[in-house]
Amino acid sequence: MKVLVTGASGLLGRGVAGQLVHRGHDVTTFQRRPSGVDGATDHRGSLTDDAAVSDAVRGAEAVIHLAAKVSFTGRAAQFDEVNVHGTLRLLLAARAAGVRNLIFVSSPSVANSGAAIAGLGAEPADPEHAHGDYSRTKAQAELLALAADAPDFRVAAVRPHVVWGPGDTQLVERVLARAARHRLPLLDAGAALIDTTYVDNAASAIVAALERISHIHGRALVVSNGEPRPVGELIAGICAAGGVPAPSWSVPGRFARAAGSVVEKLWLRLGMQDEPPMTKFLAEQLSTAHWFDQRETRELLDWTPAVPIDEGLARLAAHYGTR
Repeated sequence: MKVLVTGASGLLGRGVAGQLVHRGHDVTTFQRRPSGVDGATDHRGSLTDDAAVSDAVRGAEAVIHLAAKVSFTGRAAQFDEVNVHGTLRLLLAARAAGVRNLIFVSSPSVANSGAAIAGLGAEPADPEHAHGDYSRTKAQAELLALAADAPDFRVAAVRPHVVWGPGDTQLVERVLARAARHRLPLLDAGAALIDTTYVDNAASAIVAALERISHIHGRALVVSNGEPRPVGELIAGICAAGGVPAPSWSVPGRFARAAGSVVEKLWLRLGMQDEPPMTKFLAEQLSTAHWFDQRETRELLDWTPAVPIDEGLARLAAHYGTR
């Protein structure tokens, strides 16, 4: 199959494109910088460019859409332009080009209003109550994508939950950098039970979704390792793999959420370009339970994660040379 993968320069997109190549598909990638995926053809461009998007989808039979603005802070208009308008631009171009299947890679945060999640499935995307511009715009984009589902243009959404692995700059590198500077507290003693997804598992689930799209189109599925554990334990495992001391001090989650809200507003007001040390969304993720029932996902995708959390941590340690 001729498959276009957007956002293949990121950790997960690169993994998805690599697995597709390994399975014998003809893979083109679309992003602003080289993907580094052996066997794939890079098509450089931005989701904000109509002509570039139209060129990228030409000849594709399927699209896996991962490209997005991912950040804890930033101007709302930037998230809207890439995540919402960029997705709509891609959907229209794909439909016009005769693409038959599209997988929209979403996030469980599209249905999370900040309350604890324990054993739920994929609740409906809710942009009105989603916390933060990233979650809001991903929710809007998911609704647009699923609304486009039709017999001749099958669309499904996959929501990988907290993806990590070697080379991860979103979670692993931030944890290690902050822990090394003793700037990473545990919230509520790190007791919140959370699930995560090792990158190879997230990639294989997305590929499985494309192959099983006749069974799942028109709906969203949450994907995770299905191994909930206390967030403090996971952070300690990442720190051990990276060779830095795990955080040993704790602050109340309610204090961190309040402080994070103030800090992110200050960051925007000052025009800071780096990520703030804490945001309300990040504090929520570190202090509330979020794990999902994976039984329906595994049945519909005919898929199970191949890499357990402990094996993933061992691979992370090998990556950093601490194993």
